[in-house]
Amino acid sequence: MENTDFSIVSALVSKPLRILITTHSNPDGDAIGSSLALAAYLKKKNHLVQLMVPDPYPDFLAWMSGHEQILIFSSNKAECIKAIGRAEMIIASDYNNLGRLNDAAPLVRQSGAIKVLIDHHLNPSDEFDHQISISKISSTSEIIYNFIEKMGDLHLLDKEIAECIYAGIITDTGSLSYACNYVKTYLIMAELFRLGIDGEHLHRLIYDTYSESRLRLLGYSISDQLVVLHEYHTAFITLSKEDLARFDHQIGDTEGVVNYALSIKDINLAALFMERDGIVKASFRSKGSFAVNTLAAKYFNGGGHRNAAGANVTTTLEETVLKFKQILPLYQSTLKSVY
Repeated sequence: MENTDFSIVSALVSKPLRILITTHSNPDGDAIGSSLALAAYLKKKNHLVQLMVPDPYPDFLAWMSGHEQILIFSSNKAECIKAIGRAEMIIASDYNNLGRLNDAAPLVRQSGAIKVLIDHHLNPSDEFDHQISISKISSTSEIIYNFIEKMGDLHLLDKEIAECIYAGIITDTGSLSYACNYVKTYLIMAELFRLGIDGEHLHRLIYDTYSESRLRLLGYSISDQLVVLHEYHTAFITLSKEDLARFDHQIGDTEGVVNYALSIKDINLAALFMERDGIVKASFRSKGSFAVNTLAAKYFNGGGHRNAAGANVTTTLEETVLKFKQILPLYQSTLKSVY
């Protein structure tokens, strides 16, 4: 159940606490942006704040203020365990199930700290003591702005916090190309610019820092691995572990690749199937009314938003792709018209 009442969480942070902000594995721009913005704000309210992620975040996010203070569980387990043990409150930012913390999940579940969810994904789990869960909002970063506003603390916003919020909104909306048909999103963006952010510069930091190998991987994905099934208005890309090794794949290198498949005329469903770390990471994108979060949940034990969802699949790459192709006839008529 969604909860848009900020008052309970506002009351909880009215006095200084030891707070640990966590976000999901394979963190993206909204995960890092929302976490850093919230951390900077809470520090201004005299809280003792630490941040923790399960695994490394992409290099193209390593310009945001405070990023160097983020604890990474996979490479600094001892410090992360201490941070979990010290916390009086643990905030889950931009994810809705503690399982997204991977190996850190059992430790967080066992913690006696107050657990607070701040997120915009559907179907949050019931393992949190309190929730701010609003799926219609573009990004968790936008929710963080709303939270600060509800606290009456917009005067505490500065350029660095604004940059983090901007990064979260921009990356989770594909540069304002989806999930952003709300006036408030643009009003918030205007306020961020009033705080002095340089949108052109930040956009370059996020999107114009490709390595040569990443660009070549993108080219290979489109020229060699793109499959288009016109009868189903569907396109997909597959990348094996050998493909990733060939192009020296780094975290974040496949960010946005699935969107190229969706950009084809009359294609309403796109997928990327990537073999990594013993699983197949599936990313789904769609146009209009076609709900990929439903497809991901029903067939791949995944989830997400209506037009952007994902899953971690334990079958082989070939088996996963075969299953995907086998279910497409069930959606043939639905995919024909999505507007």
